Amino acid sequence: MDYAFPFERYDIWKLSVDMSLKIYELSATFPAEEKYGLVGQIRRASNSVGANIAEGVSRFSEKEKARFLEIAYGSLMEVAHFAILARNLNFLSLKQYDELKIMIQEISNKVNALHKKMTNR
Repeated sequence: MDYAFPFERYDIWKLSVDMSLKIYELSATFPAEEKYGLVGQIRRASNSVGANIAEGVSRFSEKEKARFLEIAYGSLMEVAHFAILARNLNFLSLKQYDELKIMIQEISNKVNALHKKMTNR
């Protein structure tokens, strides 16, 4: 497969894009009054995960790569927080929340593993 950019080779980047697409799909059903509240926040946080992974793996130093992965992880935890909040507000069904939580956990595990690999070199 031809890649246009180096970050496209990383599964965690692909998973983060899938998560963002899922967030957009799910948040489209949130109440209209949340458009500039919870919808905007969860979408920005989910987009930040992939953007920071892309920027991080494209850096030259391992220290810089690791730092951007830390930022991506923080954004991922924001997504987790907003997902819990959306579930508690009944904007997400239990099934939708569980599916999203699985995505978040998988990305979290992969970000942590890559971060560990970069900081142990």
